[in-house]
Amino acid sequence: MNNSELGIGSRVRHPEFGAGVVINVKPKTYSIVFMEKGNLEVSKSYNALEVIEAAEPDTDLISLSDVERILTGIIKRHSDIQETVPLGNKWIGGKVVIYPGNDNLQAKEIPIDVFFNKIIMVRDRLRVMEQRINAHEVLTEEDKINLQQYLTRIYGSLTTFNTLFKETDHHFKGEKTT
Repeated sequence: MNNSELGIGSRVRHPEFGAGVVINVKPKTYSIVFMEKGNLEVSKSYNALEVIEAAEPDTDLISLSDVERILTGIIKRHSDIQETVPLGNKWIGGKVVIYPGNDNLQAKEIPIDVFFNKIIMVRDRLRVMEQRINAHEVLTEEDKINLQQYLTRIYGSLTTFNTLFKETDHHFKGEKTT
């Protein structure tokens, strides 16, 4: 690590503790939340700390809610942890019923929250795939753009399910037509 000061939100890698995020800057230490080890203090003079993405030191104090917002954003961007997405109120307690074309076969009922959770899992896994494509070291920029466009079309195919979401900012978004 170089001698420059890290700011809150800086992403680092410790040789023993792995990846982490600076959540507090003290006079002699950084408070860092490591994905595998939790919150630990690391001396500012510790030379083996690798800086993945530095955030500028802030002269203003930061609130706990700001730290939570920053950490949530970083975790969403760099992990496959599923976000809690609320089901629209009108669907709570509902069910999806699938009727086969053959009247001799039984219909299948699925609680709508289970169905909705599966949709969210697909969306979250597509987002992780998108991040991995964008960060891939071997793919050409053209390959990344082509795959990104394909993923956008996949999102567009899933817009039918937007009616299930409580909040519009969780909606699937496909290609914009002009």
